[in-house]
Amino acid sequence: MSSVYQINKGINRPIEFRGLKAQYIGFLAGGLVALLLMFSLLYILGVNLYICIALIGSLGTALFTTVIRMSHKYGQYGLLKKNAKRSIPASLSSRSRKLFTHLNSSVWQQVRQ
Repeated sequence: MSSVYQINKGINRPIEFRGLKAQYIGFLAGGLVALLLMFSLLYILGVNLYICIALIGSLGTALFTTVIRMSHKYGQYGLLKKNAKRSIPASLSSRSRKLFTHLNSSVWQQVRQ
């Protein structure tokens, strides 16, 4: 009895679903869950059904286009790199030389050994 197994040829490649890569799949899923909760909340509050459908439909379209655009623009790690680059300070300031004099005495002695 022989079984046929498919070989996964996507090793070390990002997860991709219909053009969405890596974390953007999660962003889209989270956004869709938020839209579902928003629709249910609006419906329970008594907002007209057609207004709910129009609002959620337009927000869903905006969500899809934004996430797909970000996925194509930044790729798998580009958005993380962009956010990390924003957190780098423009300059460092030191009001004392004490830190640097301490470095000379303790760290360099360990390096010389």
